[in-house]
Order: sequence, then structure tokens, then C-alpha cells
Amino acid sequence: MKISNETKVGILTVVSLVLLIVGFNFLKGKNVFSNETHLYAVFSDLGSLRKSNDVKMKGLPVGTIYDYTEIDKNLSGIIVTITMKRDVNIPKDSKATIESELLGSAYLNIAQGQSSEYLKDGDTLVTDLATSFLGDVKAQITPTLTSVRGAIDSLKIVLGGLNRLFDKDTKGNVSEIIRNLKETTANLNRLLNAESGALAATLDNANSITGNLKKNNDSITATISSIKRAADKFSTLEVQPTIDTLQATVSELKNVISKFNTNEGTLGLLMKDRKLYDQLNDLFLGLEILFDDIRVNPKRYTGSLIFNRKDRTGPLTSPAQKDSIPQGNQK
Repeated sequence: MKISNETKVGILTVVSLVLLIVGFNFLKGKNVFSNETHLYAVFSDLGSLRKSNDVKMKGLPVGTIYDYTEIDKNLSGIIVTITMKRDVNIPKDSKATIESELLGSAYLNIAQGQSSEYLKDGDTLVTDLATSFLGDVKAQITPTLTSVRGAIDSLKIVLGGLNRLFDKDTKGNVSEIIRNLKETTANLNRLLNAESGALAATLDNANSITGNLKKNNDSITATISSIKRAADKFSTLEVQPTIDTLQATVSELKNVISKFNTNEGTLGLLMKDRKLYDQLNDLFLGLEILFDDIRVNPKRYTGSLIFNRKDRTGPLTSPAQKDSIPQGNQK
């Protein structure tokens, strides 16, 4: 059977149209040989969302992340392609958010809306930029966990170095220090014990003192008032005239003392004139001899008057020896 040229042209045209349709849909991301439904969602940030991550609706996996691509070079948005694995109705007012489990991977969650119209193949979901609580927590905890892991690794290295550095004696010293620290902590606990500790007793004493002060507050106030009144009275006294008088007296005393160092006055002469001092000394010596002679030989001065006779003994020429010290000179 010979096929005409017209038939060949028709078959070629049909094949070309089929290839054109298939290629066009392939370029749009649609698989014409599959009956899967594809939806789209646009996000400004994917976070930890990756290909093949689940798409959930009320906790039920209904699809997977097929692909994602940027809108432009400025990354003003990222288009996420969703492949639906289950035939479920998704209202048009449903919202898609990127969620993250605390210890799991991220997933795309579709919050079911209330619309009676449903999304069809190729439609775009409404997205919500607000992330979930667990996603926020994980985003904040992940850097911290990374830092903690690094710190633990560094600590392991340090401890390994210390273990190699310390010999048995040094390890024993460290154990002794830890034991002393433990005993010190126990002593501190006993000190801070609320019932039997020394600090508790001290606080009780302080409370007692404070209570006594509070009870005697009126007496203390009265005492302070009395002191204040006395201070006020003292402040009203004319102290300056007294000081002036005392200063004048001191000046006069200075003048008197200065005269002792000169030949003015009797005291000054006595202190400066040796001849006058010797004359006064001879005078006092003669008086002492006279008084001793009257005491020793009273008849010489009274005998001629009473007995009408004279004492023929000679007078004393030097002071007589004293048997006792006069009462007025005893100390």
C-alpha cells in the first residue's frame, strides 16, 4: 500500500503539533505524560525548605516540593513548584506557610480556607510570610547549637591537653583542691543555714537591736532634742568677749614674766642681783641663829626679868642642830 504525500504531510503536521504542545508544557514545568497536579507558591525566603520536603495539610502529607526557581536576578521572589500526591480539594483562599519542626526538617503547610472554589492544576497558592513558632525557635537555636558543638569540641581538645600535661602528683593536687572546695562549700552552707547558721543568729541579733531602737524611738528623739537645745543655747553664748579677756590676761602674764628676766621689780632684782641675794641670805641666817639662841637659852632673855639674874653663857654663833623638822615642813 502506497501512502500518498498528502497523508504523510498530515501525519507530520499532527506529530509536530503534539511535539509542540509537549515541549511547551515541558518548558512550563508540566509533565504531559503524568496526571499529577502541580501548584505554585511564591516566597521571599525559603529558609530551610528543600526539594522533596513534604507538603502537609492538617498534618497529612498531600504532596512534595518538586522544584523552586528565582523570579529574577534580584531575588525579589522564589517560585516553589508543588507536586500533589493526593487528590484533595484545596480552597482558593487557603494559605501556604513554611513550617519547621524543632528536631525535624522544614515542610510547607497549607492552611485550609473556607472558599467553595478549589485550586486547579497550575494555580498559585496564597502565601503567608509569617513563620511558625517552632520555625522561629529552630532558626534561633540552630546557630546556638552549632556554637555549642564547636565549644564542646574545643573543650575536648583542651581537656585532652590538660590530661596529658598533668602528672599523677598534679592530678592529686587538683583532687585535693576540689575536696577543699567541697568542704568550704559545706561550711558556707552551715554558715548560711536559716535556722542554725551564724549568719542567721547575727541577723536575729540585728533584728533585736533594730526592735529595741524602734521601741526606744521616743527616748532617742527626746535625747536628740535635748542635745539640740543645749547646742542652741551654747551657740547663743557670747564666747568672743571671754576669748578677748583671756587673750588680754595672757598678754599681761607675758609682760610680768618678761620683767622677771630684767632688773625691774623685786623679783627681777632677786634673780639678777647676786649681792642682794647674799645679803638676804645672811639676814635669814642671822634670824635663824637668833631664834635658835632664844629657843636654846631662853633665860638669857627672860632670866633678868623673872629671876633678876643674867645668863653668863655666850650667844650662839651658828644655827643649832635641829632634833626634829617643824611640823609645817613635813611632807
